[in-house]
Amino acid sequence: MLLSQSENAKAKVLITGATGFIGRRLVDALTAEGIPVRCLVRRPDAPFPPQVEVAQGDLLQRNSLLAPLRGIETAYYLVHAMAGERAGFERRDRQAAENFVAAAEMQGVKRVIYLGGLGEEGDQLSEHLASRLEVARILQRGAFQTTYLRAAVIIGAGGASFEMIRYLVERLPVMITPRWVSTKCQFIAVQDVIAYLVGCLKDPRTAGKTYDVGGPELLSYREMMEHFAAVEKKSIKIIPVPFLTPKLSSYWVWLITPVKPSISMPLIEGLGNEVICHDQEIRKILPIPLTGFEAAVRLALEEEGAERLEPSQETKQ
Repeated sequence: MLLSQSENAKAKVLITGATGFIGRRLVDALTAEGIPVRCLVRRPDAPFPPQVEVAQGDLLQRNSLLAPLRGIETAYYLVHAMAGERAGFERRDRQAAENFVAAAEMQGVKRVIYLGGLGEEGDQLSEHLASRLEVARILQRGAFQTTYLRAAVIIGAGGASFEMIRYLVERLPVMITPRWVSTKCQFIAVQDVIAYLVGCLKDPRTAGKTYDVGGPELLSYREMMEHFAAVEKKSIKIIPVPFLTPKLSSYWVWLITPVKPSISMPLIEGLGNEVICHDQEIRKILPIPLTGFEAAVRLALEEEGAERLEPSQETKQ
């Protein structure tokens, strides 16, 4: 039996990928609402608020997941292997998901909430998007109910797509770019993603459902860079050319930005696919106010500025 909304607010939830771009924000959002949180981490020294329970485990080692999942009704699955070495990330994604499903079934988990990517099986997906879809299918075969949120580009401080756009705009007033800059994409602000993730936990009607989540605008990467430049009051010129392959593009991005090729290449390969929301069903259940692109950029820049101004740990002590 699924938990009611009031029971959901009291039951402890597990977050995998809790130190990542989405995970750390979700930890803060859930704890701010008084929801008990347990974080699965590979290293026990990961920093979390004092009220958060930390459980050590590795998704590539099935037996290490049994204790962290004990007593958990709902778990968030927010991990993917793209952040590590590029070679073999699909195999690691598959193994991690299969291990998680097996351990979650053994411990009687009732719900899983997964954040994956937009993209359809018939769209000749990039390796990255195909792997995210495969993970969704593995989770959906589990003996629990999986809520599958599908998002495209997520705009927020520390996100790979945001950092890639930011550094290109700030460092290259004139850009010779590949054709992928014209591909349409439905971005979403990171705070809106978090609102959907929290909302799905609190509303059991979302259990077992798949939803597309996106922002209020449909933009190409070129338009996103132009809007970003407008926010920063910069002038840029973008010249698309046909001969830059995804591999060359990723190394070019690496020269200009801090985004490693192991991350930028899968992202850029995915830009051959239009990633747009095909339905708005989640809006009927969770009608959160959506953030426009320029507002999302301003919020991200403010967050980065606040982090830079925050006193060091030595100063705090």
